[in-house]
Amino acid sequence: MNTSLNLLRRPRRNRHTASIRSLVQETKLHREDFIQPLFFHGGGGEPQEIESMPGIVRHTIISLLEECRSLADLGMSAVALFPCIDPAHKDERAMHAVASENILFRAIKEIKKISPRFLVIADVALDPYTSHGHDGLLNEAGHIVNDPTVELLARLAVMEAEAGADIVAPSDMMDGRVRAIRNALDAASLQDRGIMAYSAKYASAYYGPFRDALGSKVGDSPLDKKSYQMDPANIREALLEVKLDEEEGADIVMIKPAGAYLDVIRAVREATDLPVAAYQVSGEYAQICAAAQLGWLDYDATRNEALLAIKRAGASMILSYFSAELLREWK
Repeated sequence: MNTSLNLLRRPRRNRHTASIRSLVQETKLHREDFIQPLFFHGGGGEPQEIESMPGIVRHTIISLLEECRSLADLGMSAVALFPCIDPAHKDERAMHAVASENILFRAIKEIKKISPRFLVIADVALDPYTSHGHDGLLNEAGHIVNDPTVELLARLAVMEAEAGADIVAPSDMMDGRVRAIRNALDAASLQDRGIMAYSAKYASAYYGPFRDALGSKVGDSPLDKKSYQMDPANIREALLEVKLDEEEGADIVMIKPAGAYLDVIRAVREATDLPVAAYQVSGEYAQICAAAQLGWLDYDATRNEALLAIKRAGASMILSYFSAELLREWK
């Protein structure tokens, strides 16, 4: 067949071979892009498998340290820590959050002993410690009270930083908590500790497996957190939240979830000069795992495409449950 369209521009030339495709690829994933979220508990024995998150476990302190040492050796920059608190320590006022025996503080200290340069990001939230599972304190009418919650969050953030956390990450979505935490850290001579603000955290249906992992699920139905987490329909509100967090002293802003909110990531990237984090949440992870197990999707290809999309949208860093396995594959 000798038919020729006499085209000057043929974009397919840059897709003709794997070598040229690699050369012209616009978005690339690097090991420095990733943060591994890690769950852990204060008991002994073996790490506990999380049924709704295949391949992810609740670590013991011993296995947590082993995992952090391994990830540091692989070149991972940071981990984000999420404690699973014994129900016996939970109450309506979340007082175990600021108890010296909180397992989170021990974990931070132990990680810093074995790898001082390894970046530790500590979650600043009350839901691991409340008997009702909410991220804030409740009044007698059952409503979240903002300002007393912020006061307790600031105390927790300081204690995390004093234990050795490099970055504290308020995930509660209370008003004014970034300023309160920044002021509290500075007053404690912890000016060098950063704040990664969950600036646009949506009231998402994708968090279910995370609540299983954290042990913060109460009852059979998901808790209604819509009075503090954002409406999935809103994007201008996200930009307002980011602007306020930036003004209050955030060092990094975050969008959560990531995959269903790529437009929000892009809008935030264009609105701020701060680094933008995106959290590929438990439901996103579980969907890919489940579909791949059923043979409906190619696991590696779908995982990689989803992560590329998050970075392409504008994320400077990605919190993902796939992080550790990716780095091990790239070794």
